[in-house]
Amino acid sequence: MSKKALYLLGIAITIILGTFLYVKFCCNCTIKTPAVDTEKVSVVVAEETVIVPFILNGSGIDYHSNDNIKFLKNSFAVVLPVSDSVAIGIENLKTFLVANPKQKITITGYATSDETNSTTFENLGLARANDIKKYFVSKGLSASQFNTKGEIVDTWKTSKDTLLGPADYKFEAMEASPAVTDEWVILKDKINGDPLILHFSTNKSSNNLSDAEKQKVADLVKYMEHVKDAVILAVGHSDNVGNRDSNVVLGQKRAEFSKNYLSKKGIDGSRITTDSKGPDEPIGENTTAEGKANNRRTVITIK
Repeated sequence: MSKKALYLLGIAITIILGTFLYVKFCCNCTIKTPAVDTEKVSVVVAEETVIVPFILNGSGIDYHSNDNIKFLKNSFAVVLPVSDSVAIGIENLKTFLVANPKQKITITGYATSDETNSTTFENLGLARANDIKKYFVSKGLSASQFNTKGEIVDTWKTSKDTLLGPADYKFEAMEASPAVTDEWVILKDKINGDPLILHFSTNKSSNNLSDAEKQKVADLVKYMEHVKDAVILAVGHSDNVGNRDSNVVLGQKRAEFSKNYLSKKGIDGSRITTDSKGPDEPIGENTTAEGKANNRRTVITIK
């Protein structure tokens, strides 16, 4: 065999051997990939936000907030401080009630059946309603415009050991004042045309009423019962004996006596205003006993 043939044979053998070795040791190689972790992946789920809105809804007011007044479990006391949104709602309510003094609101407080009532109230819900009322009053709202109730329920929305807004607020319809008819116009003119005048002995601020004066009181009571926005004015007067400042005080006492007397007859004291003119508006001569007696008086009219 020639050298050229041997050379070609060698090349052929080299190619064959190289191919065999590649197939043997390289083609069967596997590329390792990271193993897939078949264990469950832990997913952190955010706790769902619990919302019990603070709602003040009545004729002339509509306020909603996603926050609310809160109470700790088994506690009757409002958790302080309240949130800004609740505070804004209370201020809105204050403005509304000042503009509507006849508006009444019933606060119903709630407690769950598994809570312990350690208060003197009938139930923990009522205690909570009264503490809300107390908080409202501390913010300048009128206590007379709130009533309270309490109820026990099976469950209430909570966040850990805190109850969220366990109360609601019912706005009662305001009574419309009856129209002032001719009958009441006539009665008012009668009362003011011949007003109730109470006369007082020297240095005294009490008196027994005559039958005629009692009838005038009855007319006042009747008028005030039917004309709900009417207001009585009681003005006290004195003679000029003694110090003027003391007489002004005495006139005020006489006006207050008249107010108290009318209140006992069923007229709301908040609808009676008082004033004193002291010795400044005499109707009789202060130089005579009779004139002085006429000056010691309280004049009661409808404003």
